Amino acid sequence: MAMSRRKFLQVCGLGLGTAAVGALAGCGGSDSGASTGAASADGSVANKDKPVVFFNRQPSNSSTGELDMNALKWNDKTYYVGFDAQQGGELEGQMVLEYIQKNIDTIDRNGDGIIGYVLAIGDVGHNDSIARTRGCRKILGTGVEKDGAIISEAAGTNTDGSSSVVQDGELEVNGKKYIIRELASQEMKNSAGATWDAATAGNALSSWASSFGDQIDVIISNNDGMGMAMFNAWSKDNKVPTFGYDANSDAVAAIAEGYAGTISQNPAVQAYLTLRLLRNALDGVDINTGISTADDAGNVLAESDYKYSEEDRSYYAMNLEVTADNASDFSDSTKLYETAQSQLDSSKSPSKKVWLDIYNAADNFLSSTYQPLLQKYDKLLNLQVEYIGGDGQTESNITNRLGNPGEYDAFAINMVKTDNGSSYTSLLA
Repeated sequence: MAMSRRKFLQVCGLGLGTAAVGALAGCGGSDSGASTGAASADGSVANKDKPVVFFNRQPSNSSTGELDMNALKWNDKTYYVGFDAQQGGELEGQMVLEYIQKNIDTIDRNGDGIIGYVLAIGDVGHNDSIARTRGCRKILGTGVEKDGAIISEAAGTNTDGSSSVVQDGELEVNGKKYIIRELASQEMKNSAGATWDAATAGNALSSWASSFGDQIDVIISNNDGMGMAMFNAWSKDNKVPTFGYDANSDAVAAIAEGYAGTISQNPAVQAYLTLRLLRNALDGVDINTGISTADDAGNVLAESDYKYSEEDRSYYAMNLEVTADNASDFSDSTKLYETAQSQLDSSKSPSKKVWLDIYNAADNFLSSTYQPLLQKYDKLLNLQVEYIGGDGQTESNITNRLGNPGEYDAFAINMVKTDNGSSYTSLLA
């Protein structure tokens, strides 16, 4: 005889409130849950009260950069994990400046007294891309301020130095003055709308090189995916220093072949924090357990490798410079953090189900570095994670696969666009 819905809920041990309705499919063994086959989520917790960690893309206004506090304070178990974007952007600029100063006798390829660089911006509306562009322009002296902040939009072509978006910087080395000029910059978006696009960056550099190649002395990219495409397309053969960001394995390996440098986002710290915050919230322990204070297994992070901003509920990993001097230390981008590699006791931290998405399954950093680290940490933290790969273009490609949040205990969210925090929280409301 068919079981009534009320009786079904009672058999499952659920109440009849909102949480129970959301968890209905979880008790019935729906095949839409995690591929791991772990037990369904605890239906006694309403979806709106479950732990949420946004990572890699901070909820914010893509035009102004203003943080979306409605998303960041969705509930008392909501956090963001990323890296210190301002520190990283300025570190990238400093790395470029130091290289120019060190190689000043040979870097001006056509001897015109102008150190010309081109910049692959990536996504003009992404907070991290904005910070990297601003950081480089600030350190190189090419930034123009508007409303108290350096302009981060693309300059287009600026070989004559007339752009209103950037200005010429000045550098004096060994008593000789040089001009530093941003010759060209653009967002790297393909015809389908995907940003940070490596193929677009490679094509852009080929176009710039054919138009004003001997003026290009330095190439700067806001990530290694674009940087390596530019390196392989032109700069490697022409021995033009190329700088990226992310410390992807292929980029670190390419330093031996002439890739000038990159910035490590400290991905082992980021991946650990992403899942650790969920674990701590699920266990009901102090949120900094295993972070600032060692857990029972001895896992802990050094204070110098991250910082926490209580105001915006965000944990930021500190960036690290990677050059020919220390590249060997970063050869394995999926190496776990040295003092956070111990298995948690399952009797104290029982298995829980997590829904986690990667905004673009083809993104080099996220797919080749971040996700492999997450997959190592999820086992150590006793988390059964379902990984969802997006197309990098449409939010609905991801949100449509969160049709039954009641099956999960926690959520880790990597948005396509930083404006779209509500696209996810509305599903949990």
